[in-house]
Formats: sequence, structure tokens, C-alpha cells
Amino acid sequence: MAQEYSVQLTFREQWTDERLKFDDIQGRLKYLTLTEANRVWMPDLFFSNEKEGHFHNIIMPNVYIRIFPNGSVLYSIRISLTLACPMNLKLYPLDRQICSLRMASYGWTTNDLVFLWKEGDPVQVVKNLHLPRFTLEKFLTDYCNSKTNTGEYSCLKVDLLFKREFSYYLIQIYIPCCMLVIVSWVSFWLDQGAVPARVSLGVTTLLTMATQTSGINASLPPVSYTKAIDVWTGVCLTFVFGALLEFALVNYASRSGSNKASN
Repeated sequence: MAQEYSVQLTFREQWTDERLKFDDIQGRLKYLTLTEANRVWMPDLFFSNEKEGHFHNIIMPNVYIRIFPNGSVLYSIRISLTLACPMNLKLYPLDRQICSLRMASYGWTTNDLVFLWKEGDPVQVVKNLHLPRFTLEKFLTDYCNSKTNTGEYSCLKVDLLFKREFSYYLIQIYIPCCMLVIVSWVSFWLDQGAVPARVSLGVTTLLTMATQTSGINASLPPVSYTKAIDVWTGVCLTFVFGALLEFALVNYASRSGSNKASN
């Protein structure tokens, strides 16, 4: 788990440049279309939490610019991004995560450039969105202006609230752990003299449980706090170890009793 998420989006922004006003020929010309972004002035927007990104150029570059008679410019482009998403895994896998998409001005301060969300419905999510391990519960738009020693910079953000799907972990982790604990209890019904059988069963379940725990942690980033899954696997490992320890105590008590009886 790299604490990141990938998104493919159609990004649109609109501004007014009075230098681009033109005659609409009595309403017959609704707008002009450009495919080269460097032909007009554009805001220097960037994604501040981006780790990797690329444009789409099949079959043609997925970008266009519309210039309206009043000088209004609409810029639209399709991009794919990999964005950083710091996660709190204390309740993993029963957790909810908030991942942000941040868009800010790189060089222009708020004295020259201010980003504003469009009124109404500024962010749209496809209705058939399907995520294998998460459910998108809701999203919120907000502002995240930042101040540095060079000035204040305008910033927009979208907070995405994800809920982790529990069914996958129930089948892959919780049920197998329960089964291992129950199998370790089988040694309670074996004869106390069946030493090889009880030792083999106890050691096998203990090693399997340790391997399961190691596999779970291998897919997660190393963190300094205890996760909910750590508590679960720790309790299961304790039960399995307790079953093996029970055999050692019973065997010791049996031998001690036999020695006293023979004396």
C-alpha cells in the first residue's frame, strides 16, 4: 500500500481575457476552437499533491480551447494522475480514508490570480463508478489557499471520502484466522500420550498463523501505531500459542503425577 490513488478526469477551467473579444457576425459564430494551448494566456495551475501524471493523445490530443465572442475562454483536457493520499490505518480494515485533489497557482499570487469553484455542480462523478476495495461515500469542495514568504497563492481542493469494503478482508483474513484457531483446539481432544500428533498440530497451526500475520503486514506500510488488524491477529496468535502451551503443561503435569505415583 503506497498511500496513493490514481484518477482519470476531464479537467475544465474558464476565465475571461478581454484581448480575445471578436465579432460574432450577428450571433452566427458561437465560439472559436483551438487545439494548441500555447496560443493563448493560461493560468499556471498545477496539482500540488501529484506524484505522477500524463496527458491522453489517442487518437488526437484530448484537449480543446473554446473562445467566446465576449472573450471568455473555456479550457478542457483529459488527464490521468497519481496523487498522494496520507492514510490513518488505526482502524484498518474497518477504516475510512479522506483523499484530496489539490489545485493551486504555481507563480501568480492572489493579487493577480484567484481560483473560484463554479456555482452549482463543480465536481461530477460518473454514476457507474466501481472500485474493487473502496466505496466513494461523498466528496466535498473547498479552498486551501497557502501563504509563503513570496505571497499568498490561490488553491482549490476536493476531499474524497472512501469507505473500505470489508467483505474482501472477511474472506481473506478473518475467516481463515478463525479456522486456524479452531483447528488448534483439536489438540484438546487428543490423548495426552499422543505427543507427535499434538506437537505437529500445534506447531503447524502456530507457523501458519505467523505466516498469515506476516503476509498481512507485508502489504501495508510500516507505521508506528497499532492497527485493528494487528489486535485481531495478535489475539488469534495468542489462542494458537495457548493451545500448544496447554499440551506442554498437561504433559508435564502427567509426568509429575506418574513419578509421584511410582514413588
